[in-house]
Amino acid sequence: MAVNGFKLVRIIFTIKSTRIIIKGLVAISFIILGISIPVKGQSASRNVIDQLGRQVTLPYAPQRIIALAPSITEIIFALGQEHRLKGVTRFSDFPPEAAKLPKVGSYVHLDLERIVALKPDLCIANKDGNPREVVTLLESYNIPVYAVDPINSSGIINTVLEIGRLLNSEEKAKILTQNMYSRIQRVKSLVKKVDHRPRVFFQIGISPIVSVGTGTFIHELIVLAGGRNLAAGTVQYPRFSREQVLGLSPEVFIVTSMAKTDAFERMKSEWNLWTNIPAVKNQRIHRLDSAIFNRPTPRLVNGLEQLARVIHPELFEGE
Repeated sequence: MAVNGFKLVRIIFTIKSTRIIIKGLVAISFIILGISIPVKGQSASRNVIDQLGRQVTLPYAPQRIIALAPSITEIIFALGQEHRLKGVTRFSDFPPEAAKLPKVGSYVHLDLERIVALKPDLCIANKDGNPREVVTLLESYNIPVYAVDPINSSGIINTVLEIGRLLNSEEKAKILTQNMYSRIQRVKSLVKKVDHRPRVFFQIGISPIVSVGTGTFIHELIVLAGGRNLAAGTVQYPRFSREQVLGLSPEVFIVTSMAKTDAFERMKSEWNLWTNIPAVKNQRIHRLDSAIFNRPTPRLVNGLEQLARVIHPELFEGE
C-alpha cells in the first residue's frame, strides 16, 4: 500500500530523531564513565590521572608499551601482559624472559632515541629514578607517559591495580593484590603475638657499610615483620662505620647485597670476630636475596615473609 508524502516525512523524522537520541545517550554514558569519545579517523583513547596527579591521554588498549623501570616490567609480567612489552630498561631481569626484550638504557639514563624508534603507544614511568626531563621530551613526541609512585606496600598494591586497569587486566590485578594483602595480613597477625621486637641491622652495602633508614620499603618490611630497624630516623640510605654498628649491638644482622656469596662469607667471618654482638653470639647473621627487596613489586611480600621467619623463627615452628 502506498505511503503518502506526509507519513513518509514523519517516518524519516522519527528514524533520525531516534538515531540522535541514541547517540546522545551513548555520549552521556561516556561522560558519566569518564571516557573520551574517539574522533573519527583516530584510535580510541581515554583520559586518566596518573599517580603524580597528571592528566594523561592514552589508548584504550595499548599494544606497544615500554616499561621505564625494572619494577614496572615485573608487574606487567605478573599481570600476564608481557606480550604488550616492546622495550624495557637494562636491569629488567625478572622473570628471565624480560632479559630478552629490547633495552632502552637504564631507568636513570634512558635512551630517548631508542625509545622513540620503538614507536610506543604508552610508556610507564616511575617517579623514583626516571628523569623528569626525559618524560617531558617523550610527551613532546606525543608519546603518553603514565607515572607511578609507590612509596609503601599499600602503594605497591595500588600500582598493580592501576597498571591492571591501564592494560584492561583488572581481574588478574585484583587476584594478585588480594593474594598480596592476605599474606601481609597473615604476617601482621602472627607478629601481634610477640612480646619483643629484636634490634635489626639491615646491610645493603658491604664496602662501605650502608643500611636502610625510614622512608624505604625495607624499613616498612622490618617493622611489619616484627623487628626494630636500628637505622630508623636517619636518611634513607645511611652509611655506618664498623664501630657505629658494634655500638648498636644488633640482635639480628641481615645482609642483602649484589655481592657474590664468597664476599658475603668473608664479611660474615669479619663480623663473627665480635662475639659480644648478640647477633654473632646467637648465630643470627643472615644473607637474603637482594632482588626480592630492591623493587616495589609483588615479590616484596616474599621478602616480608622471609624477614618474619628470620626475625621471629619461633612463629613458624612446625611449618
